[in-house]
Amino acid sequence: MSRKHDHLLTSLFSDPPSGNIHWREVESLLNHLGANIENLSGARLRVLLNGAEGILHRPHHGHTLGRSEILHLREFLARARSTPSQVAQR
Repeated sequence: MSRKHDHLLTSLFSDPPSGNIHWREVESLLNHLGANIENLSGARLRVLLNGAEGILHRPHHGHTLGRSEILHLREFLARARSTPSQVAQR
């Protein structure tokens, strides 16, 4: 895993959540982790990663994720066994 993706994954799981996480970086991380991303209507995406399926939303206003979007993404990554410690073990 590249240093950039590793840093992003760590910052997603840090408390308090960072307010400077850009959607394009998250999308790059998901692709790097091997996620299958399917566009749905509007800003919704269906993401399949390690057998876990989730619906994520692109930010509507601006390019950075809000606190609730980060928490939702964090829950999805945890269900997909892609926390920083789990990815480091691979």
